[in-house]
Amino acid sequence: MAEREEPKFQRVGTLAEIHEGDIRAYDLPAGRIAVANLGPEVRAFGDDCTHAGCSLSEGELADEDTVVCAECSSSFDLRTGEPVTGPAEDPIPLYPARVEDGWIEVAFG
Repeated sequence: MAEREEPKFQRVGTLAEIHEGDIRAYDLPAGRIAVANLGPEVRAFGDDCTHAGCSLSEGELADEDTVVCAECSSSFDLRTGEPVTGPAEDPIPLYPARVEDGWIEVAFG
């Protein structure tokens, strides 16, 4: 059985850039992602709403596990990526994220 390769984390910004309970978008070579600061942890996800195509980072956190699109009001579970309420039907991509020495790091691929 082949060993599973550890994800390669990339620094995207500092935790100080995002107040607790807020979301910020980052343009990276792999695409545009959003990072939510949930206090002791961060969550990283694709910034595009799968229904309206607008920026989820312009939306808001309904709670620590749900982001709501500002344009179409679709909400997505930040643990699974699945839509909780529509009109969106497709999930958003999620990415492993962590905070190391004050830096937000996200893994892709």
